[in-house]
Amino acid sequence: MAVAGATGYAGLELLRLLGRHPHTRVARLMSSGRSGKQEFPIEQSHPSLRGRFTVPCQPLSVDALDPSEVDLVFLATPHETALDIAPQLLERGLRVVDLSGAFRLKDPAAYPRWYGFEHHADAALQEAVYGLPELNAEGISKARLVSNPGCYATSVILALAPLVRKGCVDAKAGIISDSKSGASGAGRAVSEKLHFVEVNENCRAYGLFNHRHVPEMLQALEIEEKNFTFTPHLLPITRGILSTIYVRLAKPRTHEEVAALYHDFYAHAPFVRVLDTGVPEIQNVANTNYTDIGFSLHRDGVRMIIVSALDNLTKGAAGQAVQNMNLMYGFPEGTALE
Repeated sequence: MAVAGATGYAGLELLRLLGRHPHTRVARLMSSGRSGKQEFPIEQSHPSLRGRFTVPCQPLSVDALDPSEVDLVFLATPHETALDIAPQLLERGLRVVDLSGAFRLKDPAAYPRWYGFEHHADAALQEAVYGLPELNAEGISKARLVSNPGCYATSVILALAPLVRKGCVDAKAGIISDSKSGASGAGRAVSEKLHFVEVNENCRAYGLFNHRHVPEMLQALEIEEKNFTFTPHLLPITRGILSTIYVRLAKPRTHEEVAALYHDFYAHAPFVRVLDTGVPEIQNVANTNYTDIGFSLHRDGVRMIIVSALDNLTKGAAGQAVQNMNLMYGFPEGTALE
């Protein structure tokens, strides 16, 4: 297999996981963001990988991906890059797990608003399978192109899906998600807003009413935009996401009824942990592929607060990508992730 975008934070996490996977061999490492045309050792970008991979990292080239030595490509690249090369990879008979947002939204008309580009790969978009294993394992197992969900989207969708899919939420009363992420979620590119002085001892809201993960939440949960408000925040930590979600139930429920609903819904989901008491914390999921979900139900049985926590680089990106690969090839779902 190959990793394109190996020099980024998600690329590093992918290589850490693939390096201990018993059924995979990384044959190609490619960078989509480095200048120059020379090969270089991956430890030049990620010193922690020193001695782990002998294959050099090279500039991204579809022609260099020989189907005789590579059967799957992870795309940890910018959205526009993935949009351009994923169809070419499919034409070469390769399977793709795309960590960008290039194929997450099924409506091509949505991309100019949310991602700022026109979508021109209709056939690949129609074929793409949304890669949230807890909701779509069967489709993922048969897919040639899997679109890895966004990190915020994963935290919100998993928290709400059991209630929404069972018709338990009064969506017209409004659903509010207050979500917070570590700085690695913004990627490795240099940005003034991500400088240490800007992030340290600070918490900043951003992307109000226009965060690009919103439409995939609406799509997966089948809720209307007018009934959903999402506000992301940047935390002064490296990794992790905590989403606090406020809903009203369609009719009064007991704590036991809601707990049973969540446990039943995720009974066969090895990386979702439903807490019977208390609420999740980032430190308990950091560097794991787990999503922890907890809730508090008001004594009126209607007002409910759901809290979910995950690591944005593992379950929110590379770990989920490997989980999807495991499903695509029939490996045990938790291989290299537990």
